[in-house]
Amino acid sequence: MSLYDDAVLVLKAYEDQEELRRTYLEHLETHPDGMWKACGDGHITASALVIDPSRGRVLLTLHKKLRMWLQMGGHCEPSDDTLTAAALREATEESGVAGLSLLPGGPVRLDRHHTPCAWHLDVQYAALAPAGAVAAISDESLDLRWFAYDEVGDVADGSVVRLLEATRARLAV
Repeated sequence: MSLYDDAVLVLKAYEDQEELRRTYLEHLETHPDGMWKACGDGHITASALVIDPSRGRVLLTLHKKLRMWLQMGGHCEPSDDTLTAAALREATEESGVAGLSLLPGGPVRLDRHHTPCAWHLDVQYAALAPAGAVAAISDESLDLRWFAYDEVGDVADGSVVRLLEATRARLAV
């Protein structure tokens, strides 16, 4: 199965944000290259909020190009077999944390946002940090820092806050 096919299946199974979910699926229907950065009309991206529920904190990166505190994530690569693999790869690369595991249940949220280059149709997951996780800054970041849940709204934009809220709601189940 291709990454494109996996993305369609993931989005068809996602049971929230119906209008946005439909927008993602329509984008893929009309853009066979819609998984890739080269698609000028926008592309699917995969991200993951690295969370440490036992300590009530999340790991955010100060993105080098956007200069914003964000969850880990980015473009899909040809080596990614699935969206979950892309999200986990991005989270591991950008956080430096070994042993991350994605929160079960598929994507936590969808978020469509414009970057200086194109629209990103982000499929957002949550990644659980193992006990004693040690973060290491990547070349894509200006900084990398753990924030308590109640600090996130002071440093990050609404999309990150909504992702944290949805992640915490899923953890409570």
